[in-house]
Amino acid sequence: MGKLKTALVGCGKVGHFHAKAFVNLAQSKFTAVCDYNLERAQDFAKQYGVKAYDNVEQMVANEGIEMLSVCTPHPIHASVAIAASKMGCHVLIEKPLASNLADCRSILAAAKEGNAKIGTVCQRRFYRPCLRIKKAIDEGKIGRPIIGTVTMLGWRDKAYYESDPWRGTWQGEGGGVLVNQAPHQLDLLLWYMGEVEEVYGVWRNLNHPYIEVEDTAVAIIKFKNGGIGNVLVSNSQNPALFGKVHVHGDNGASVGVQTDGGAMFIAGVSSITEPPYNDLWTVTGEQEQLDIWKKEDCDFFNSVDSMYYYHQLQIEDFLNSVIHNTPPLIDGNAGLKTVELIEAIYRSTHDNKVIKFPLD
Repeated sequence: MGKLKTALVGCGKVGHFHAKAFVNLAQSKFTAVCDYNLERAQDFAKQYGVKAYDNVEQMVANEGIEMLSVCTPHPIHASVAIAASKMGCHVLIEKPLASNLADCRSILAAAKEGNAKIGTVCQRRFYRPCLRIKKAIDEGKIGRPIIGTVTMLGWRDKAYYESDPWRGTWQGEGGGVLVNQAPHQLDLLLWYMGEVEEVYGVWRNLNHPYIEVEDTAVAIIKFKNGGIGNVLVSNSQNPALFGKVHVHGDNGASVGVQTDGGAMFIAGVSSITEPPYNDLWTVTGEQEQLDIWKKEDCDFFNSVDSMYYYHQLQIEDFLNSVIHNTPPLIDGNAGLKTVELIEAIYRSTHDNKVIKFPLD
């Protein structure tokens, strides 16, 4: 199996990132697209010379699709992924895996039934500074990770929420900053720190009265390895500032990354304004590498089309995992864990209590 027949569902802004990768990657034979709005699917399909559908099952069956990407609004992820994976089609899903934990579990159950792989798009794991942190942790350079923090302060204006009718609603988006902007940083935190034991969280809508969902959330996390964590994420800070993930080890060494800086990125609308870089590194004997790595990493980031390059890396990783029957870097279970953390913060706010893992 050297080339897979590929497709995507959801012909919106982010769909073009996946389409471009499917066209460029040697492992892919881009074949079809699907959208509930057939006219939109047809317009999208013409740009890439593929077929258009408004029914997922028909597309998979008629075209023999072996792998597809889900690029729909969050609450639709589950229905698409379940339908395709039950037919044996491998599915890569834009973050978050689904808008609630029950849907995540249904997706994984359907994939098991159809013997299909599930992946979740968290392309920031492929950033060089993020990979460097994971390598340092795995090699024991900071000892046991005992403190992990996520800080993401940014801004979304009214025009952003009006750009798509599903934004800022529980039914259409499934949540606010936690579901839409924070999953990348939360995924990295869980990748670095491991399994969660319990969470206490609070969310608020501080200055966006025209949306239903949260624009700010904070949480305290206890990890099963004995470590603790803190999360602060917000869309209520103008101008947009930054996103950071820091990890501190029991030997006193710390590592960190600024994943996002400058104006907040909007897929298909704005560009990434500042390259990611390691902003904290106190590993013995490596402190002086920080400036060198920053220059090298920023030079590389600016040398590629960062708007879609890291999407392509993850799509290629997932295609290779199907072809060679190996685990993808970010599988469906990783996506479920992020959604479980998000849902725990929502439940904690609702019930005003600590939420223990795993969630019922």
